Amino acid sequence: MLSTRILSAVAFGAALTMGATSPQAAEDDIVLGFAVAESGMMAAYDSDSMKMAKLWMEEQNEKGGLLGKKLTQVTADTKSDRVEGAKAGQRVLREGADLVFATCDYDYGAPAALQAQQAEVISVFLCAGDPKAGVMGVGPYSFTSSNAAQVEGATLAEWGMEKKGFKTAYLLLDETLEYNKSACAGFEWAFPKVGGEIVGQDVFKGSDASIASQITRYRSVAAEKPVDVFVLCSSMPGAGSALRQIRAAGIDIPVFGSQSMDGLYWQDAVPGLTDFYVPIQASSYGDDPRPEVNELTKRFEEMYGSPPASQYAYPIYAWLELWAKAVEKAGTTDAKEVVDVMNTYKDEPTLLGPRTFTPMLHIQDQPLELIAMVGSGKGEVIDQWRISEPVPQEVLYRLKK
Repeated sequence: MLSTRILSAVAFGAALTMGATSPQAAEDDIVLGFAVAESGMMAAYDSDSMKMAKLWMEEQNEKGGLLGKKLTQVTADTKSDRVEGAKAGQRVLREGADLVFATCDYDYGAPAALQAQQAEVISVFLCAGDPKAGVMGVGPYSFTSSNAAQVEGATLAEWGMEKKGFKTAYLLLDETLEYNKSACAGFEWAFPKVGGEIVGQDVFKGSDASIASQITRYRSVAAEKPVDVFVLCSSMPGAGSALRQIRAAGIDIPVFGSQSMDGLYWQDAVPGLTDFYVPIQASSYGDDPRPEVNELTKRFEEMYGSPPASQYAYPIYAWLELWAKAVEKAGTTDAKEVVDVMNTYKDEPTLLGPRTFTPMLHIQDQPLELIAMVGSGKGEVIDQWRISEPVPQEVLYRLKK
């Protein structure tokens, strides 16, 4: 169950657009269309990302807009439903969207992004981590603001070996989303490469009420060979339930989670949680090593009354800076011309670090990640890591084991 804080954030985000969901844009405005989840389970991820995009829009308009034009918005709620997602994409396009935002997940965001691709309009997933959220899964006019989920798994694999000395790992994969599969794929690729051994793995569904059988199978493996770290590739709400059951079963070894488990909003599900680590792109706890990120957190809090609930708010701000730079250089919002500029970006600076795009890859495959220790009602950055080499294509698209 989502906490009061995250539910309040979702409700507040929805209130921003109530009564003015689709304002009539002036003919010369640049229109940004939000075909995202304002209700349902994906709203927990989309809400802060959408707010951050709106903060960027306000700041950009204060600077004079883009190409001398004002930025305006139209929105349509996907209701965290794939069919509604396609309808939402069509709606914002009918209302003149020059850029379409899609939900923070490939599975749920692709229907809206595909509508934009067909209309030859740029789309950007708010924070999707599966590499298909882009060229391969949607088309050449589609991007995601986030890092590849494989980077998360690979980061934990390398960091765990180098900094924690974890030599054996057990993987538990939530098969609900492609994102979860990609996170585990990154760990499976990188851990043996640095000398680690995956001694066992299992699967479950995030909607499963119990993972008792998975815990029993883990115990059988652990009885034969000690396990240094438990790797949980999952996302909310199933991730919180699974982690609670893992700890309740007395499995007290360190646990690695994906960045979908960043934040405080879910921690009531696992009281007293310790020894739990996640890779994140930015810290919402006020302790990011980059001052400009902490300043952005303050501006977000000033605008909305509280800081972001998790790291998912930040990537879209960095992406929009890059998009705006390309629009100004191209002198137009035309998708082909803007994408042609963005595809030349090589280590282009942003507040989250350098970003690179190519005609074949619109997601980051070797970015810096922060390591956060999360639990007991708090979170803190304890380290940072950049994987030793880019994630190869066959791992990004899970072409082979």
